[in-house]
Amino acid sequence: MAVTARRLRAVVACVVLAVAAALAPRPAAGILDPNDFLALQTVRRSLDDMPGSAFFDGWDFTADPCGFPGVFCDGDRVASLALGDPRAGSPGLMGRLDPALGRLSALTELSLVPGRVEGQLPASLASCSNLRFLAVSKNLLSGQIPDGFGALSNLRTLDLSFNQISGAIPPSIAALPSITNLILCHNQLTGGVPSFQDSSTLLRLDLKHNALAGGVPALPAGLQYLSLSANRLSGTVEQVLPRLTRLNFLDLSMNQLEGPIPPAVFALPLSVLQLQRNFFAGPVQPAGDVTIPVVNLSYNRFWGQVSPLLAGVGQLYLNNNRFTGEVPSRLVQELVGSGGLQVLYLQHNFLTGIEISPSSSLPSTVSLCLMYNCMVPPVYAPCPIKAGSQNTRPADQCPEWRG
Repeated sequence: MAVTARRLRAVVACVVLAVAAALAPRPAAGILDPNDFLALQTVRRSLDDMPGSAFFDGWDFTADPCGFPGVFCDGDRVASLALGDPRAGSPGLMGRLDPALGRLSALTELSLVPGRVEGQLPASLASCSNLRFLAVSKNLLSGQIPDGFGALSNLRTLDLSFNQISGAIPPSIAALPSITNLILCHNQLTGGVPSFQDSSTLLRLDLKHNALAGGVPALPAGLQYLSLSANRLSGTVEQVLPRLTRLNFLDLSMNQLEGPIPPAVFALPLSVLQLQRNFFAGPVQPAGDVTIPVVNLSYNRFWGQVSPLLAGVGQLYLNNNRFTGEVPSRLVQELVGSGGLQVLYLQHNFLTGIEISPSSSLPSTVSLCLMYNCMVPPVYAPCPIKAGSQNTRPADQCPEWRG
């Protein structure tokens, strides 16, 4: 009887130990999903460190990949992949982005530090349905943006800037339901600026330095940052810009845009307004005092008198236009009195006078340029070299000025 009791206690003890072992937390090492493990191995074979980089020194596949530099796991799946050393000035990677990245189906973030990674963007990334952040800027990526990226319904940021990507921007990219940042600047994109639904969540659109053509389409009313400079855009903007009431940065410079600038633009909560080097024309007539820190309207075809309502601008570039009349005294007072106006460029217009004493000494912190107008500049102020060396326009170009 005693032997039977001892045996029963031994059996119970074994059962308890077995249950405890089954319920005990398993070690983290070596539990990565096999598909993710193989995908990381393939990604590693397609990339290498540039000279001076040691990013992949920590990728030892005899250990747990969830501990690799740049690999972040959620359970047994790779959730975030940051390829390359993110420290400023560190050398990047070279090679290609392998289609195996698309097998990391739980991926939510993928980033690549600046380097010399070339080839096309893997179309297979469209399979990463949870992807929220994709940033691969400042590399040598080429080819077109895969149209399948339009299936990434959770994507919020797409940054492909400073590469060699060509072709048109797929309309499906503009239709992404969660996109907030679309940064495709400094590429070789052609076609037009895509149209967005007014209900789009887009906050930042940066397409500068491409070869985009056509007009500026309707854009989401909630947009806060818009840069389309250095393209081949044409047409007018008076129907587009007034609706963008939340813009804090606007750069349409170096295009072929024309027509007037709506007065409402000067009332937007902008930190920068850059419209230089276009074919904009007409008078500049803000509806109220302008307090934008930087306003650049240079190299256009604006005409009429300079508005005194621009006196609240910090840096005002009106040069190389067709402005006439006298410079408003409010601008002079702000400039000479060390007010908010620090830069006033008026060269290469048809201005006939400015109320400033020839003995006035401009503060060292301000810049004034009056060269090549229909007047002799009353004060000496150094101008930029590209303003030329002629102080005054020829008299036959100045019918209202008699010298």
